[in-house]
Amino acid sequence: MTFKKINYYQPDDPCALARFQNDLLAHLQKKCKKNQPLVLICIGSDRATGDCLGPLVGQSLIDSPVYSVYGSLQSPVHAKNLDHTIELIYTFHKNPFVIAIDSCLGCEEHVGYITLSSMPLCPGQGVSKSLPPIGDISITGIVDRFSESYHETIQTTRLQTVFYLASFIAKGIQTFKFETSKFEVSYRHL
Repeated sequence: MTFKKINYYQPDDPCALARFQNDLLAHLQKKCKKNQPLVLICIGSDRATGDCLGPLVGQSLIDSPVYSVYGSLQSPVHAKNLDHTIELIYTFHKNPFVIAIDSCLGCEEHVGYITLSSMPLCPGQGVSKSLPPIGDISITGIVDRFSESYHETIQTTRLQTVFYLASFIAKGIQTFKFETSKFEVSYRHL
């Protein structure tokens, strides 16, 4: 497989879930070392519709024995606690492999797509916040189009779009066949 920096998946495509899972497996096989603890950091706030994708995904995945989850509806990871959460991850997990998940804004033709990237996530970039990059790989859901009034856009994004994208990501990870012998299981969630 040739790695692209960013792969796009349209959840309505019947092959999208299988492609997403195959690409996720390829990234893990290439970048994740044996016995490296797998950590998902699901970024976002439950106080803005367009920003709740991360907490929705985290809520769906929180009970996994295979990976640790930081960020859920009860305990969201957002701009105000991101630094502290990153510190916790690296305190509780020795050399973790981090998958960062967040919503993002994009161009009109990409709204409703999922991305999988071989690069870290730069949270807050779409809303002009300067936050630390996180993740060995990243997954985003493009929930709305980028506009000059991004605060209003985030507040008025359709929950149905966010929920649909979050469900696709969660299903893709939940039904993914992790080679559990490869990962050190250090179950913990925030």
